[in-house]
Amino acid sequence: MKNHFLDNPLILTYLFHPRPAAPGTHKRDTIIDGEIWVTKDVSLGYRLHIHQPGAPTILYLHGNGEIAPDYDDVAPLYHKAGASLLVIDYRGYGWSTGSPSTSTLLPDMEAVYEALPEILGEPGLANGPIILMGRSLGSACAIHLASQHPGAFKGLIIESGFANIVPLLARLGIPIIDKVVRSDPINNIGKMSLIPLPLLVIHGEDDTLIPSEEGQALYDTSPAELRTIKRIPGAGHNDLLYYAEEYFAAIADFIKQVAS
Repeated sequence: MKNHFLDNPLILTYLFHPRPAAPGTHKRDTIIDGEIWVTKDVSLGYRLHIHQPGAPTILYLHGNGEIAPDYDDVAPLYHKAGASLLVIDYRGYGWSTGSPSTSTLLPDMEAVYEALPEILGEPGLANGPIILMGRSLGSACAIHLASQHPGAFKGLIIESGFANIVPLLARLGIPIIDKVVRSDPINNIGKMSLIPLPLLVIHGEDDTLIPSEEGQALYDTSPAELRTIKRIPGAGHNDLLYYAEEYFAAIADFIKQVAS
């Protein structure tokens, strides 16, 4: 996606909403902050919340207005569900350097993949299974990694994910360009049709930014033998954690099924 038309500066202001943060601001000895170098000048920040050695790790790719420290309070709920939590920031988010762009978003995930053995090795998590999870914007990153390296992961969780980028651009107020209609540079639904990994889709039924039909389309397209969809009545795009009991019950059940 080098020099893609979606890297137009005006469009990028709609697609990405980075916020800064400093590493080392936590007060828990079960948290590790680090960075992944994607070029000699650009690194991606991450925060790892350690559950216990040998336990599964959820590799989490977050939404566009979020940063890794936002998950400090919710990480213990992932531990309770049975997993460590590794949250990756994109360029320009948190303590990552560089500026976010459509053309670098997915290629940067290859550097994340290559760094996983080192990141998980020191705290004794390297031998545990890894489950991909992508929320909203992060659904594109998780689906990309799952399509490129299906053998490296035990499962895929998509929360509030989109199947097609064109309707999302329209809802964001971005003028629809003929090029977009002809060529979806993200192609979530096309990639999903090729991913055999066990799948859990979580989506709020009242989501107006990315309607639940988008999550349903990803679920319907998946060829996975083990697949589950959890549509949460009353939930929108950014309030799924208000339904934490249902949300984490679904995640805990999925972890048990794929990581045993």
